[in-house]
Amino acid sequence: MNWIKNFIRPRISRVFAQREDNTPDNLWVNCNSCGEIIFHRDIELLQKVCPGCDHHMRMDAVERLRQIYDDGTYETIDVPDVPHDPLKFKDQKKYSDRLKDARSKTGRKDAVTVSVGLIKSHRAVVAVQDFSFMGGSLGMASGEAIVRAAETALERNLPLVAILAAGGARMQEGILSLMQMPRTTAMVQELRERGLPYIVVLTDPTTGGVTASYGMLGDIHIAEPNALIGFAGPRVIEDTIREKLPEGFQRAEYLLEHGMVDMVVHRHQLAETLGRVISLLTHANDAIETVA
Repeated sequence: MNWIKNFIRPRISRVFAQREDNTPDNLWVNCNSCGEIIFHRDIELLQKVCPGCDHHMRMDAVERLRQIYDDGTYETIDVPDVPHDPLKFKDQKKYSDRLKDARSKTGRKDAVTVSVGLIKSHRAVVAVQDFSFMGGSLGMASGEAIVRAAETALERNLPLVAILAAGGARMQEGILSLMQMPRTTAMVQELRERGLPYIVVLTDPTTGGVTASYGMLGDIHIAEPNALIGFAGPRVIEDTIREKLPEGFQRAEYLLEHGMVDMVVHRHQLAETLGRVISLLTHANDAIETVA
């Protein structure tokens, strides 16, 4: 009896303990909209779209780029460094520590990733704003990345696609954050003067200084279904005007009905739609140059 207790049972316990330890804790994903439980491999194949309610979950920059580009391959463009914590800001936590945490969690230097690749055989520059990095907030580094994306488009004579998700300006950088709005606006104007297409994809959520600058200056505005798009949030507006907002206010479909976006496109059709829009805009420019 002692032999069984002391040898057999501990061995069995260790086997089951190893199985439990080796089981990943992220095999299943819960839909935030309907609560459906989805196997992680299925959600990757579905591009993070719930098969039950069609809810579009948030994606990080790498997932976005793999979805958009042909064969998921692209060239990453380096972005110039900016001053680290220029205001030495501190609230409950040092801004420098917040940056370290965000970089550790995401593996990226800041919210915006710039790249070049083929979208349905059309070469383009794509800038992706990642909400998982400090809420996609617009700071000096993000502004510099958008400027670099526009400069790359100008240097290589390519269209620029901006896939945006942002919660507003980065308060820890103060006025230096707000200065990114006119900087990025000026670069969009340079693209327009050169005749290069600038296409904006608005995802959930896109708010604050981004919508007040380069987020609403595209030649074409595409939104993902049910994405929250606006400057201030609905609750802030309701508290300010002391009125109940219309149903679906600031959602993609509401903005489409009121002329603020040009189309609402399902994520599974986004790459194809971008390829078609780029083809139409670049061929239109070629036709204008030929006539001229």
